[in-house]
Amino acid sequence: MGKLMLKFGDFNQAEELYNELLDNPFNDSDRAYIYYKLESLKNNQDKYEEAVTFYEKVLEINRKTPPEDDASLAPTYRNIGLIYHKMDNYSKALKFYEKSHEIQEKTLPPTHSYFTTSYNNIGHVYQNIGDYAKALEFYEKTMEIDKKTLPPNHPDVCVGVTAATSLILS
Repeated sequence: MGKLMLKFGDFNQAEELYNELLDNPFNDSDRAYIYYKLESLKNNQDKYEEAVTFYEKVLEINRKTPPEDDASLAPTYRNIGLIYHKMDNYSKALKFYEKSHEIQEKTLPPTHSYFTTSYNNIGHVYQNIGDYAKALEFYEKTMEIDKKTLPPNHPDVCVGVTAATSLILS
């Protein structure tokens, strides 16, 4: 029902429903899901402070069960980083991006497509704080993986080249 309300843009009713569900969740997994939906709702409203609070609650619940470096936590760390990035809080964004990346390094092959996203996100942070040499280093890592795993005319190869080129030209 809440999902449907979100689709139709009825954010207030969706939020009311999710808050009511929080009063009687069945278990931690349900509570984490509800917080995730509330995060999504706040993110769609550009209320990033509230969104990140809900995502941190999801992370807190999810860290209870698996080990701290469990692969299932990596997307949550990355998404918290994305919200901090939107808020221009680059030091926190970098911290969460790096934690996500560190977890994935332990569980994925080095040419997995996740790493292109990871290196690109980290590169954007360094670009935003004016450390262009470091940003270029991460954009180049993105391009290295793309060259190994994608055909030369794939659009994602162009993304890395475009990011690096715009950085060099600026």
